[in-house]
Amino acid sequence: MATPEVTLIVVTYNSRAHIARLAESIPGALSGVEDWRLIVVDNASADGTSDAVRELLPAAHLIEQDRNLGYAAGINAGVKACERQANVVVLNPDVRLHDECVKRLLNALDEKEVGIAVPRLCTGDGVTSFSLRREPSIRSVWAEAILGGRRAARLGISEVIADQTAYVTAQDVDWATGAVMAISVACRKAVGNWDESFFLYSEEVDYCRRARQAGFVVRYVPSAVAEHAGGDYGTSVALWRILVGNRARDYRRHHGLAKSALFQAGLAFNELLRAPRSSAHRASVGVALRPHDPGRAQIDRTADSFGSQSRLSAYHDKVHSNFNSCQ
Repeated sequence: MATPEVTLIVVTYNSRAHIARLAESIPGALSGVEDWRLIVVDNASADGTSDAVRELLPAAHLIEQDRNLGYAAGINAGVKACERQANVVVLNPDVRLHDECVKRLLNALDEKEVGIAVPRLCTGDGVTSFSLRREPSIRSVWAEAILGGRRAARLGISEVIADQTAYVTAQDVDWATGAVMAISVACRKAVGNWDESFFLYSEEVDYCRRARQAGFVVRYVPSAVAEHAGGDYGTSVALWRILVGNRARDYRRHHGLAKSALFQAGLAFNELLRAPRSSAHRASVGVALRPHDPGRAQIDRTADSFGSQSRLSAYHDKVHSNFNSCQ
């Protein structure tokens, strides 16, 4: 079989309700792409997701995991099954790709220095989502804690890039939310697997950083557009602890003890300020100061409590968009 120009990898978990919407958008999104392949990795869904994939995406190569291994592990399983010389586009199951979205991302990857290309994400009514990010820093974590996520973002001192003008033209960014992410052959060979210790949150922070360290850039492509359904989200104490812990662990891996202590103190201060209003914040003060790798059983219980990859995804984006606002 000839090597496809691109392989789409979708990671699902109880995502049956979203498969039709994604499936309907794929032909238009692939306009201009001659050869492609679709891989769906299902993390042991219990709602008939696999059956929906077989019915609505008959061309897909379906990989059925025996348990929910998390988003990064699902991506790795898909990449393992794809051709070595194919570019990859990683997709959340609750996205709807606009026409030529994939081709425009691939065009960006044609530039040698571009290792990752991301589209403009928007809501169903066309409002642009603030999906672009700066590298985590002591300044941003304390600004977000003291001022709140929305205010810090408006002032340009948050991880979140909230300047509307930044979403009009193509630019290189530190990282972006990973609902749709195109990765070049050269980049994925240089960077390797996604870090499966990040079940949710920080997995794309880590991957984009490693791509930049390997000499690639993360390119934002506003002409490529995708709707991200999102939906209802809720505050899970267990999940919030994982998210806060992952954020602290990610920073600690790349900085010395002194800087890490200041960053973790900023995280803890944020949780402490908001503790009176949220049991999740109250439970996360300690994990901000003493992050640890969550056990597999804890991760499995957390994923099951949310019931679907789409709800996890929606919560994930809520956190990215406004990590330190009151939940």
